[in-house]
Amino acid sequence: MKVVILCGGYGTRLREETEFRPKPMVEVGGRPVLWHIMKLYAHYGLRDFVLCLGYRGDMIKEYFLNYEAVNNDFTICLGAQNHITYHGAHAEQDFHVTLADTGLDTLTGGRIKRIEKYIDDNTFMVTYGDGVSDINMRALLEFHRAHGRLATMSTVRPLSRYGLLDLAEDGQVVRFQEKPITEGWASAGFFVLQRGVFDYLTGDDCVWEREPLERLAREGQLMAYRHSGFFFAMDTYREYKYLNELWNTGQAQWKVWE
Repeated sequence: MKVVILCGGYGTRLREETEFRPKPMVEVGGRPVLWHIMKLYAHYGLRDFVLCLGYRGDMIKEYFLNYEAVNNDFTICLGAQNHITYHGAHAEQDFHVTLADTGLDTLTGGRIKRIEKYIDDNTFMVTYGDGVSDINMRALLEFHRAHGRLATMSTVRPLSRYGLLDLAEDGQVVRFQEKPITEGWASAGFFVLQRGVFDYLTGDDCVWEREPLERLAREGQLMAYRHSGFFFAMDTYREYKYLNELWNTGQAQWKVWE
């Protein structure tokens, strides 16, 4: 089954890191956040990826073209009989990665539409190149197959952006809650889709999160998988620092692989 990862945005809110590289290549614990996302899927046996490239996509191509040399010891024979022998084996031996240029300014729905030719199964998965989670991909896929609709989106209860106060009638602060979990649900960005979803996508200016999802919902073709565990999207420099702090202190809940 193909896993489509949207890697083409400009990442303008993380300009400190994305001025010279695409956001999926911003490192958490010395590895691109894209690597972390792929490792999560691989943990559940999903190792066939399609990366939708855009802004500085050449850097992502170079990363995978050089992956063997960077992640293995090797012996190189120079001269006319040039060849390389790699020693050892990294854990990503059987990753199959398709790198697709989906345009510099193409929007999210347009990027998904552009890689339709690489989807050879009735079911495929889609996510973004900046969010990490400990979501159970097997359970997500089972939920999708059980309801029989065209699309499943994962949802979480988001944290409030601000600490909240409980106040007495006279204004006394009774309790302070540091960024509590809110009552509503928000998209966690991990989707399971059927090929029929491509009919909901139009041109390069199609925004996946707007008309396609809204239409799927109106037609009763969109279901929500409730995830109660960890999810965090890296949109700002503060969030980049936070994820690195979690990794460096052994608190990276999304690291479900060995």
